[in-house]
Amino acid sequence: MERDEERRAAGEEHHEDDEHRPGGFLGLVERVGNKLPDPFWLFVILSAVVLVSSWIGHKIGMRAENPSDGETVEVTNLLSAEGLQKMVSEAVENFITFPPLGVILIVMLGIAVAEHSGLLGAAMRGAVGRVRHPMVLTFVVALTAVTGSIASDAVYVIMIPLGAAAFSAVGRSPIVGAMVAFASSSGGFNASLLLNITDLLLAGISTSAASFVDEAYKVSPLANYFFVIPSAIVLALLITAVTELFINDKARDLVNHDHVDDDAASFTTPEHIDTPDDEGLKLAAEEIRGLKVTGLFILAMLAAYFALLFIPGSPFLGADNSAMDSVLIADIGAVIGVMFFAAGLVYGLVTRSITSGGDVPRFMAKGLETLVPMMVLFFAVSQFLAYFEWSNLGQWTAIKGSEALTAIDMPKPLLFALFVLLVAGINLLITSGSAQWALMAPVVVPMFMLVGIAPEVTQMLYRIGDSPANIITPMSPYFALALMFLQKYYRKAGLGTLMSLSLPYAITMMVGWFLFFLAWYYTGLPLGPGTPMEYPAG
Repeated sequence: MERDEERRAAGEEHHEDDEHRPGGFLGLVERVGNKLPDPFWLFVILSAVVLVSSWIGHKIGMRAENPSDGETVEVTNLLSAEGLQKMVSEAVENFITFPPLGVILIVMLGIAVAEHSGLLGAAMRGAVGRVRHPMVLTFVVALTAVTGSIASDAVYVIMIPLGAAAFSAVGRSPIVGAMVAFASSSGGFNASLLLNITDLLLAGISTSAASFVDEAYKVSPLANYFFVIPSAIVLALLITAVTELFINDKARDLVNHDHVDDDAASFTTPEHIDTPDDEGLKLAAEEIRGLKVTGLFILAMLAAYFALLFIPGSPFLGADNSAMDSVLIADIGAVIGVMFFAAGLVYGLVTRSITSGGDVPRFMAKGLETLVPMMVLFFAVSQFLAYFEWSNLGQWTAIKGSEALTAIDMPKPLLFALFVLLVAGINLLITSGSAQWALMAPVVVPMFMLVGIAPEVTQMLYRIGDSPANIITPMSPYFALALMFLQKYYRKAGLGTLMSLSLPYAITMMVGWFLFFLAWYYTGLPLGPGTPMEYPAG
């Protein structure tokens, strides 16, 4: 933590130089973004806007006919005596029943044990530590960083120096290794080989938004799982291609521009490059043993899970012995939390990173500490969504928007592409994925439902537009963190340097991922188990 603070301070001093300030469009993004309030205050302000708009909408008689049931939807005034009383009496319930809240708390309790016992860090190091073939190393680092989103924001702190060290260990540029890890961690945050908090968080918000049209509609955390697994591999391949075809030469040109050496085959010779020590890649004997034992234990847990899911007579089967209706799928957040908890406990006992009963609750408490800012944000978001629903402004906007889309009769690929670009544009200013989806979902999800597009499809399109844009927004704290690590290996690096290395990744990932989605969508493959691709509109 102290080293991170030193780097942060060094980075802040470095940014005071005008030469490192972004100009043009990116400079405009940074200036506008810096004027935006914190996401908490943004939703407080939006809540006030909803209240005033509900009063105005009621006064002027805003109404629309819901095409799904033919009922007339009228905007309700929340600044009435009844509305004000409801805001006070149901504030607590709005918060504690906010769909993502409980499931994220449960899952983080388990993930915290896996993280602080050392399991997640050792697994990431073990994944890249023994790979030596250059192109294979690029792919492995990329895929590990994409899947590393299970560790939430900690993936950046773990993977960027790890990627640099892994590349240095095989005689490649630590700059390139750091960029591969950063691009994969940021751009691949919404794709993973494993179910993670993003799936749970977005599904909860999507469920709240879908209720504007269908109160019984529920978006499962597994809604996009069939698609995000191959997406992780596709993104890793795209990152590998961009790295090998472009970034290697680009990084070499940057260095050679300042250190003229035509024979320089490696990036470790110029004085202004710090070579990271690859000792950090090596796993201790007890870590290797811990990973082996934990791996076998995880396989046993998965075998037990699928047995309980599919064996006839299992107490966890749903109606008519349906596996898809099982609580093990419908409430998979609890299953994930238990599995991470058990795996972290086994690893900690084997490696002796857990030596007393008090270690486990201490790890869990540390994990919840990271959620405190999110819980504060959730309070504001939950009130905003409740006001938006009570006022009927969400339904009215969705109905009018769907009528406009129907009148335009825009081809779906074009509609999808415009939505992805809209998400990416907004993400340049609002970098919190949950905050942005909470802002967009109440309008976009119902609107798309009314033109026949399922919430699960809309949610996946949001994910495609969201994470690749993380690589290039100067508003992201991890953009600054990546610059600090880059300056460690190339001291003359500035924002322009990072941007020139980031843009190829962002553009390639967004275009390639979107085209992969279109291919998946038009072959009719489901995005997840039991996930519909269409919603029966009108």
